[in-house]
Amino acid sequence: MLSKRISIILLAVLCIIGIAYVLYEESIISLTPKSTDGQFESLDEEIELEVKALEVEYFTNVYGYLAKPTVENNYPGVIMIHEWWGLNDHIKRTARELASEGYVVLAVDLYYGEIATNRDRARELSSSIDQDRAIHNMKSAVTYLKTRENVGKMASLGWCFGGGQSLQLALNDERLDATVIYYGNLITDESRLSSIIWPIQGIFGEEDTVIKIETVREFKSILEQLEIENEIYIYPDVGHAFANPTGTNYSPNEAEDAWEKTLIFLNKHLKGN
Repeated sequence: MLSKRISIILLAVLCIIGIAYVLYEESIISLTPKSTDGQFESLDEEIELEVKALEVEYFTNVYGYLAKPTVENNYPGVIMIHEWWGLNDHIKRTARELASEGYVVLAVDLYYGEIATNRDRARELSSSIDQDRAIHNMKSAVTYLKTRENVGKMASLGWCFGGGQSLQLALNDERLDATVIYYGNLITDESRLSSIIWPIQGIFGEEDTVIKIETVREFKSILEQLEIENEIYIYPDVGHAFANPTGTNYSPNEAEDAWEKTLIFLNKHLKGN
């Protein structure tokens, strides 16, 4: 009788140990990162990092918005360039979001402190830009990240007005590792584009009345002729500035997909994953 009770107790203990082991295994499995077409190789790559942000003077009397992970590491850098509205809260929020993915982001200010509150003023500011000074402004941002933040690989990223400026930076003797253009003005001069020797990503809307799709296709064709690696995406049924959640043309599904493509592109060319 005693031996039977001991056997029952031992069996119960073994069952408890077995259940605990299964739960332990499940807890370990739950920590494994989900497969994202091989883009993430470790759990750390998938977790959004805590971010700190502050204003920094990167050009003479010009202050940009610097966002970076709080944990020190060798992160790549991104020069972020605002839309025709200026360096507003939306761009700052996007800078923090990108920084949480493991980047040091410097959002530049090409309007020198002014933020447009209506389309007329935004048009005035963007159309009257001193392009030479804007180039010096953005190059100073690159230098700041290289010397003050010790970043290695670097990209530029901009939307609308900033998308065009992202391309301008690439065309003006600044060595980058990637360029991202969201529905920005394009250059189709083959001799000028031939100076770019790194990958380009372009995001556009098929219904854009500002950036003609014929120009986008010509731009891609020239990149192909020059054997410049590129990813050009044209989203059907959306117009200009479709990725801006504060605008009237915002298309959330396409914007989310485009942002995911941009993260994969930057991850590939700046982090090598």
